[in-house]
Amino acid sequence: MKNNKKKVAISACLMGQKCRYDATDNLDVRLLGKLEGCELIPFCPEAYAFGSPRPTMDLIETEQGIKAISNLTGADLSPPVRRYAEEFFAGHPDIDLYIGKDRSPSCGVCSARIYDRSKKQIDASGRGLMSEEAVKQGIECWDAEEYLEDRAKKSGYVG
Repeated sequence: MKNNKKKVAISACLMGQKCRYDATDNLDVRLLGKLEGCELIPFCPEAYAFGSPRPTMDLIETEQGIKAISNLTGADLSPPVRRYAEEFFAGHPDIDLYIGKDRSPSCGVCSARIYDRSKKQIDASGRGLMSEEAVKQGIECWDAEEYLEDRAKKSGYVG
């Protein structure tokens, strides 16, 4: 018997996993309520690659493209995050929907902040490294806040 539940890749912190940089979560019960009946598949490339707690990172525009740079060491943290993303989607080829944590350098869909080398913000609507891979895979992608807003508008509830 085939499982017909919608498969949703979701930032693990939104499900209550304490995987943020400061070992806290971003539990969003409203979001989880909207996804009731779906098969939720949590992900967190940063916790997987660097553990939690961990130093923060920012997306920096470089001559070689956007990179995730450690705010502590200045090291390029992009390769393990990109590798995790590729392996995650290779292991889950049937994802229907991707919901990322807003403003995250890994998971932000259209809200990740991008900086220049002097740490001046140059874009507030960038895409995180994990989200880049989701888009490349052709998956419908949303920031959590935007997803909730859109669903509220469609249901007639604006509040």
